[in-house]
Amino acid sequence: QVQLVESGGGLVQPGGSLRLSCTAPRMIFSMYTIGWYRQAPGKQRELVAQITRADNSEYVDSVKGRFTISRDNAKSTVYLQMDNLQFEDTAVYYCNLPFKIMTWGQGTQVTVSS
Repeated sequence: QVQLVESGGGLVQPGGSLRLSCTAPRMIFSMYTIGWYRQAPGKQRELVAQITRADNSEYVDSVKGRFTISRDNAKSTVYLQMDNLQFEDTAVYYCNLPFKIMTWGQGTQVTVSS
């Protein structure tokens, strides 16, 4: 089955930064909008950012101004730069295709803690 692979999570203090990476098969990467999702303990999974093939990006209000999504076509990789991380950003982060949901990967854990 086709899967997208997430990496880059970790433990960071409030105000810190992390950059997540999502690698996709080239065909998938070139055809679809790719999104970053997160699921915090006890909460539903939510879409936090997405980027189209034309590099148009959208964000959920809670991360606007702090997170930046980008894509590297040569590497078939989508990045999520997360700055000024807050406690409420703690979650498992996943990438997927908002308009064609694929099998979910394992995600990458982001923990914001002092």
